[in-house]
Amino acid sequence: MWKQILGKLPRKPPKSESDSPRNTNPGPNSSSAGGPAAKRAASAAVFPASVIAGIEPLLAFKDVPSSEKMNLFISKLSLCCVVFDFTDPMKNVQEKELKRATLLELLDFVSQNPPKFTEPAILASCKMCSVNLFRVFPPSTRSSSSSSGENDNDDEPTFDPAWSHLQIVYDFMLKLVTSPSLETKVAKKYINYTFILRIIDLFDSEDPRERDCLKAILHRIYGKFMVHRPFIRKCMSSVFYRFVFETEKHNGIAELLEIFGSVITGFALPLKEEHKIFLSRALIPLHKPKSLGIYFQQLSYCVSQFIEKEPKLASCVITGLLKYWPVTNSQKEVMFLGQLEEILEIINMAEFQKVMVPLFWRLGHCINNNHFQVAERALFLWNNDQVVNLIAHNRQVIVPIIFPALEQNSEHHWNHAVLNLTLNVKRMLAEMDDTLIVACIANYKEDRARKKSEVERRKEVWERLENAASLQPVTGRTPVLSTNEKAHNIMFFELTFSNNIVVSIVVVRDHTCLCYASLFCYGTGETVAAVELLRQRFPIRSNLFLRAAIVASVDAPEFVFNVPEDHSDTAWYGGSSKLRIREWPSRIQSVKHKNSLLRNANGLYSSFGI
Repeated sequence: MWKQILGKLPRKPPKSESDSPRNTNPGPNSSSAGGPAAKRAASAAVFPASVIAGIEPLLAFKDVPSSEKMNLFISKLSLCCVVFDFTDPMKNVQEKELKRATLLELLDFVSQNPPKFTEPAILASCKMCSVNLFRVFPPSTRSSSSSSGENDNDDEPTFDPAWSHLQIVYDFMLKLVTSPSLETKVAKKYINYTFILRIIDLFDSEDPRERDCLKAILHRIYGKFMVHRPFIRKCMSSVFYRFVFETEKHNGIAELLEIFGSVITGFALPLKEEHKIFLSRALIPLHKPKSLGIYFQQLSYCVSQFIEKEPKLASCVITGLLKYWPVTNSQKEVMFLGQLEEILEIINMAEFQKVMVPLFWRLGHCINNNHFQVAERALFLWNNDQVVNLIAHNRQVIVPIIFPALEQNSEHHWNHAVLNLTLNVKRMLAEMDDTLIVACIANYKEDRARKKSEVERRKEVWERLENAASLQPVTGRTPVLSTNEKAHNIMFFELTFSNNIVVSIVVVRDHTCLCYASLFCYGTGETVAAVELLRQRFPIRSNLFLRAAIVASVDAPEFVFNVPEDHSDTAWYGGSSKLRIREWPSRIQSVKHKNSLLRNANGLYSSFGI
């Protein structure tokens, strides 16, 4: 294998001393002999000699003149382009050890301020790094990490068995990129877009040691190659987009965010539109995945850096947090509250006033949360002097929003610590504006009495409906038999109650359909009737939204519900909840018109799920 690979390298006519090891077949004990010739003879069976510019790759750098060191450097790089299989630790043991020794020589050479790297040397270095580092990772068998950032006991970090070689290659690459002997103008031809993209792909490695090395290398490339900076940011954005909106699986989000956190500090003011778009489209949506806890610290730092650079972005960030607020995930909710406090500490008054209403509406829900950690963390905001100052200057708006939540907590919350914190906050607000608190108490009592009366009225309404339905029960899929007479009359009734619930009854001559709970009745013969209830959000919204399908007779559709072709609610109802009825001619002269009506009816039935 080694002969085939090294045989492709350009050779010069062999010299007497450098060629002699190739024809030697040393014994196992000959490696102990002293001198370069003995060392070459010992390794000839494993590493066949490769001559590049007349240089044997197994020679030491100290054994060649300075003018030949760069050629020896290229020769050793070519020798290290062979990759071994580390899944079997007993396979190619001697070859692996010799390659490791060669890699260490290369690392030592790059670390000692060598002469300026030639273009062939840069090409050979990039090739060696590409061959050893760039690879496709096997499918991950680990479970998704929890939002707290703590892995399960079974999800221990996976370490690459080839790390003894990979670590040296990464160290070599870092030294190469940071070396003053590397000219950026020459190196950018080989450390190009493809090379950088492959490096970013490696961040998905499950080995944390590899991700740390990649983080240092990519940061150095970003700092040294200014021409590549927009492309690196674009590639990082693509990784974030794919993670948030497609896979929600990536091992290197924390490291990429850490790099970007240091990049943000170097942004010039005012911020470019590109950077603002990155904040709104990449960083803020990163709050959505369940694995937020793994990279939350780095993400929070990046967001804070943006706000410190341009305070006007604070309202945009808070709006994004409210959009992705984790209503059903208590651990993430505590994280959001912590980040929210950090933002409120640096926000200015103008930006705060833009978002204070939805913000404290959400905080009110957090205060009433049955999970004591969420409620406790929300109430801890009043321990922050900056937050209290913001509330005090806008108390006429904020206190009426937050007071009902505090009152409900003091009456019903089960946790004693939350109760004590609630009482402390109420006392603080009373000291801030006692008159406002008295007015809020009166409004709270009035609102509670009104809601209680609405509940009682709603209960009475449903009792009346149940009594009316019991007189003529209708089962879910029981057909209502009808006569063969044509349908010549349609009557439409609406029962509208004080709480805005509308129950509709459509009476056809041979059909009676009650629009309730998605039940519909259908008959035999030539008449087709269907009425359906699309959605019922009672008691969440105290509204019953109704639609009606076409009710028509195939032969004589005298009456039909006036349904526009776009089927939109506004066009249908005209802004009201009453259905309109339009008279059709007693006879349809055109068969084409009749078929069009039937197609429209069938389309409506399909869209309604009937």
